[in-house]
Amino acid sequence: MCGIVGLLVKTPALRERLGELMVPMLIGMTERGPDSAGLAVFGQPLPEGERKLSLYSGLTEDGADFNWLGLSHELKSHLGVNAQVEAKGNHAVLRFSLTPEVVKRWIKEHYPKLHILSTGRSIDLYKDIGTPAEVAARYGFSGLKGSHLVGHTRMATESAVTPDRAHPFTAGEDFCLVHNGSLSNPNGIRRMLEPRGIRFETDNDTEAACRFLEWRLREGDDLETALQRGFEELDGFYTFLMGTPDKLALIRDPFACKPAVVAETDDYVAIASEFRSLAHLPGVKHAHVFEPAPEEMYVWNA
Repeated sequence: MCGIVGLLVKTPALRERLGELMVPMLIGMTERGPDSAGLAVFGQPLPEGERKLSLYSGLTEDGADFNWLGLSHELKSHLGVNAQVEAKGNHAVLRFSLTPEVVKRWIKEHYPKLHILSTGRSIDLYKDIGTPAEVAARYGFSGLKGSHLVGHTRMATESAVTPDRAHPFTAGEDFCLVHNGSLSNPNGIRRMLEPRGIRFETDNDTEAACRFLEWRLREGDDLETALQRGFEELDGFYTFLMGTPDKLALIRDPFACKPAVVAETDDYVAIASEFRSLAHLPGVKHAHVFEPAPEEMYVWNA
């Protein structure tokens, strides 16, 4: 059992309050997922030639005392790149003008315990062990700004409670997925994708779904086509919520065993596993509130 939350604001003024509105949603899912929590937030994209990485230092020897400034100096010395770093405890967002694969390869060679959470122009990602309230306070979620976000609280059932197995999962650039449920064929998905050069970092079934859908996007599918292929290939019980730079998408399996509720107004679209996480939102009493149908796609543009 896990908790899913998503929020997309249609009114530009609400972008300043995105984190403030989201934190009660995440905390409202504590009983569904007290083990760990995380979110991916999408904001104004960087210029085309720039990228950013979300990084986690909690598995290194220094933990929250990791020398992020030293990392940026080393990148300048070794790769000749001017990297800007914004740190929050054992997380940091690293911004640079260079092919991201070059920077990621260098980090993995020189700092193998430094975990790369996400890559892109729009996405920042935070996830860690702890209750939703603890994780939200640790990284200042209430101050986050942007157009939309995807969040998750986890109750582990099939893999260890570690930061890398927490949600959201990402693959490629500017794509993330959170999951409530359990897939029955993640190993089959892995066997299909690994010969195509797609590498896996955990044994979590959600990673299989994330990498499958991102692979389809990379092969040229639009999001809706990728999701349709997901209905055909991904077997099990699931509610998936996905974020891209300009979209928020929700699907449920053909049996719709895992709960979800949507509240939509002229100002926002809000999604949660239970209505209690939506009850505080402004104007929710007048929102169009509904339960998503099984095996249907719901896609909202940011």
